[in-house]
Amino acid sequence: MQMYSIIDIESNGAPFRKESIIEIAIYRFDGHEITDQFISLVNPESEISSFVQKLTGITSKMVITAPKFHEIAKRVVEITQDSVLVGHNIDFDYRMLRQSFKRLGYDFNINTLDTIPLAKKLIPDEKSYSLSKLCKSIGIPLSEAHRASGDARATLDLFKLLMIKDKDHEIIESQQEESSAKNYISKIQILTEELPNERGILYFQNSDGKIIFSDVVDDLYKSAKKILESDKVRLKTIQDNTEKISYELTGTDLIAKLMMQNKGIQKKQPLTFGLYFRKDKLSLEKTRNKEEKPLLKFKSYTQGLKAMNYLRSKKELNDVQMLADKLSLKNRNQIWTSGGRTLGEKSFLVLEKGKLIGFGFYELYHQIQSLEKIKKLMLPVKSFTQDLQNDLQLALLRNEFEVSTLPEK
Repeated sequence: MQMYSIIDIESNGAPFRKESIIEIAIYRFDGHEITDQFISLVNPESEISSFVQKLTGITSKMVITAPKFHEIAKRVVEITQDSVLVGHNIDFDYRMLRQSFKRLGYDFNINTLDTIPLAKKLIPDEKSYSLSKLCKSIGIPLSEAHRASGDARATLDLFKLLMIKDKDHEIIESQQEESSAKNYISKIQILTEELPNERGILYFQNSDGKIIFSDVVDDLYKSAKKILESDKVRLKTIQDNTEKISYELTGTDLIAKLMMQNKGIQKKQPLTFGLYFRKDKLSLEKTRNKEEKPLLKFKSYTQGLKAMNYLRSKKELNDVQMLADKLSLKNRNQIWTSGGRTLGEKSFLVLEKGKLIGFGFYELYHQIQSLEKIKKLMLPVKSFTQDLQNDLQLALLRNEFEVSTLPEK
């Protein structure tokens, strides 16, 4: 007999990945009746946000004497053992459980089932699939909304209804998928749960550790999930073969490109639009004429339009000569610095005679006032291409770096 653990968790409203459980409710269900249940407040050992206190009615005072998660962890394992974990937006509840167990050094894994997509299939045309609105629409009582016990019990009643309406065996098929070792939803959760919301380089690796895809992204976590959840055919092979995701923090977009170039995995993007001066006015056009060099190149019309609008707002840069002087790299012997990969770190670029020769990172407390020290920290740039020069000019235009003269010695 298939067992289910219907769960709902309330959190303290802390920032993403720093949340803690403040209440948990689990009903063990055999498909016919409840065979066990566990409901408890949990001491998060941290503050509960004012928003969560108003939403749930759970105050910091109420959880002072409640058990801490490590005191209830064994009970959670016991009641969920050999079952499918069911929840309304189960991703959240499962992530909270895995996160809490991980803090104890335990890897909690279980098959999951989400009532939201099932409800969308089996109860179509509802205006909303939030638990409270859906329950109200179909007549399921929901006492104590936003409390774990009330929401879990309502989810259980919803699940019972879905089982009755499941003429095409959607739930059974879902169970088969969930019991597979390659459950894809669980796979995405496990692959992405350690990724930060930072700019960096993503590395998708297969079972042998070989990198099968890499990309520079603004948000490692969101971008990885987007790739893994995409229904685009070109990403199917990557999705099927990815067994691990690694990453490197990079700081600025330009530093990220340099890091990828040094690793031989640079992603080339055609720069199809150019910025020109036409009759003393800026013009954004497709770069068709190879002999006519634009002031700047862009990968998209939108990127070029933003730059052009910025330039138009700066009267001093509406003169062709003044703009050319600002963007010129000729004879520059400089060190450009910007934010690093983490707090307390800086990134830098080194230009000699107008060419980018290296880049690197240094801690804020380091003194790099000599050329000798700079070059010890510096990673050499393998090739200074026209596209790289264009990226430097764009960085100058956006004032992304602090520019100072390179020390002579």
